[in-house]
Amino acid sequence: MNKTILGVAALLGMLAVILGAFGAHGLKKLIDADAIGTFETGVKYQMYHALLLLFVGGSSYLSNGAKMTIFYLVLIGVILFSGSIYGLATNNLSSFDFKKIGFVTPIGGLLLIIAWGMLIFNVLSIKTK
Repeated sequence: MNKTILGVAALLGMLAVILGAFGAHGLKKLIDADAIGTFETGVKYQMYHALLLLFVGGSSYLSNGAKMTIFYLVLIGVILFSGSIYGLATNNLSSFDFKKIGFVTPIGGLLLIIAWGMLIFNVLSIKTK
């Protein structure tokens, strides 16, 4: 499980760098400054949660069950939250209206919050010697 978590963390981090560069350079002439800012929000949250998964995957303090739960919450949360933000920010570049699925953004955000809550709960549950 650790190898999967660390691999996905690295992939999410790499994609965040690629998408950040694309947003800063490739989208500059295609969407307005507010949309660029929105796109950058998606990139930031994706990178923050890639770093979280690196910590979770490398931690010896968390059980495999806790790691797995946090992993899936973060992965699905990033896909829903950041993914929908990317779509909403670039909505005018596509024939698909991403505003129709904008309701998934707060669902993704809630999953990310729950993942952090799970981490807090598990850290506070660590028995010290």
